[in-house]
Amino acid sequence: MAEPISRRGLIAAGGSLLLAGCDKLNGNPALRGLLISAEDAHRASQRLLTGGALAPEFAENQRSPNFRSNGNATAAGNAEWDRHAAENFARWSLRVDGLVMRPLDLTLEALKALPQRSQITRHDCVEGWSAIGGWTGPQLGTVLRMASLLPAARYLVFHCADRFGPTPYYESIDLIDAFHPQTILAHTMNGGPLPTGHGAPLRLRVERQLGYKQAKYVMRIEARASLAGLYGGKGGFWEDRSDYAWYAGI
Repeated sequence: MAEPISRRGLIAAGGSLLLAGCDKLNGNPALRGLLISAEDAHRASQRLLTGGALAPEFAENQRSPNFRSNGNATAAGNAEWDRHAAENFARWSLRVDGLVMRPLDLTLEALKALPQRSQITRHDCVEGWSAIGGWTGPQLGTVLRMASLLPAARYLVFHCADRFGPTPYYESIDLIDAFHPQTILAHTMNGGPLPTGHGAPLRLRVERQLGYKQAKYVMRIEARASLAGLYGGKGGFWEDRSDYAWYAGI
């Protein structure tokens, strides 16, 4: 059986992965136009070098008195989410599957029983507003180590309960962001249960990216080798619909 991937192995292999990717792009005209420009390659190499850099954190007295919700204000209309919301998410569980050795189903209580990280960070929306809030939850890396990613895994896809019209919301990040210490699965906001407008019962906080990457109403995390063939193929709802950048680093 293949050995699960580790964060150390990811970083050590990063340079060779970039070079191998460039070779494949150069040899395939169909792919060449999709991904790589000099700027993209520079950004990718910089991320490998600065993968552990932290987003700024703030004091409790710096939290915003009003923190508006971005995106959908509810996932109502999704029958599964509606059922769990009516039960205060007592029987809700997060599914972790795809390219993992051990698929998981984790209840809120199970997630809260893991080591927790609390952080007060600034949320920056692509629309131009920002707000500071406090978040608590397990690090995503802890959950992924429990599931044991397979070596082919390159992306984590967050499948959400909310929709824009007929299309489900989803987002994705790579393994560098997935194992970043500030990337958490937040069930608590400002000391209380995550409000509906902010993605109850669970949302992603990936603090070095813009707001649309902070997936809300997360129901399932899928480990994948590629984003091709998933909805519009660009790795996220807004990336597919409006050509937002897949890597929205700040």
